[in-house]
Amino acid sequence: MNITDLQALATDIKTWGAELGFQQVTIADIDLEHYRPYLEDWLRKHYHGEMLYMERHAELRLRPQELVPDTLRAICVRMDYAQSSRNTLAELQSPDMAYISRYARGRDYHKLIRKRLQKLADRITEASGPFGYRAFVDSAPVLERALAEKSGMGWIGKNTMLINSKAGSWFFLAELFTDLPLPVDSAGEDHCGSCRACLDACPTNAFVGPNILDARRCISYLTIELRTAIPEELRPLMGNRVFGCDDCQLVCPWNKFTRLTSVDDFTPRHGLDQASLLQLFQWDEETFLRLTEGSAIRRIGYECWLRNLAVALGNGPGTPEVITALKARRSDASALVREHVEWALQQHAARPAGPTSAG
Repeated sequence: MNITDLQALATDIKTWGAELGFQQVTIADIDLEHYRPYLEDWLRKHYHGEMLYMERHAELRLRPQELVPDTLRAICVRMDYAQSSRNTLAELQSPDMAYISRYARGRDYHKLIRKRLQKLADRITEASGPFGYRAFVDSAPVLERALAEKSGMGWIGKNTMLINSKAGSWFFLAELFTDLPLPVDSAGEDHCGSCRACLDACPTNAFVGPNILDARRCISYLTIELRTAIPEELRPLMGNRVFGCDDCQLVCPWNKFTRLTSVDDFTPRHGLDQASLLQLFQWDEETFLRLTEGSAIRRIGYECWLRNLAVALGNGPGTPEVITALKARRSDASALVREHVEWALQQHAARPAGPTSAG
């Protein structure tokens, strides 16, 4: 295939991607050596915490051609998931309500996006004949934000999120690695400037500096990736956040350009955008499994779900109903749950009764 054919194919790929519901399709080469010192320094300082897979597969992240032999390009896509253009911390000021990260309130995005990527690959095959490819949706050692940045989709902001100047950061990323030598797009520029709203807003001071996140202090890590006890000194800072944390995105000025999704699957399910902590804490395991079917929440398991909720209840109002619910879990089969329940009860015993702030 000559350069003219490849250029035409790249243009078609972007058109087909838009038809499949992707808000943007860009193409990057796979030379990630620029990012090597940053990743290696981050790992050396153990900022990845218990995410040992980050260290174990570091070289695969930096060398896509070793993950998928013969890879030459990464076709990067993004899909918006925001349900509201109102970026506010108000939900964090209701200490009896559960805060669940916006991306996880609807159906799990992995299968939906993977199916669309497969359809895109099928369209490419129809046009160019069989070619080598592999689709990734947060499912393998891929430096997806680095590739997206290289492809001109946006820039990696001080909060380590990919930011797009026309759409903010409320979107999912995915990639199609290919052996087609497609023309690549130009990387954009960093537009964070002197702004440090995200760094200042972090409840646990997880940002060591601009673009450097110590995951061990990040609430998303603590509530999703960590499978052991949450460090006691960080628990009071978590407020009512029980699955993930959006603070650094909620305060980002670029999210004034938030674009709403048209994908019904991303609509909040089972009232997870307005559920009380007490209501969720009273789910039994069967209810948890039933109501988190097809949800990103299920991956943390029932035990960590209760752990997170116990912390949030310890940070919230010590109503009689809350105290009763916590005491009922004192004999839970899980030592992890029992530990966090006792911590929550100690918090209430140590302060006067009445509402407290979860912000």
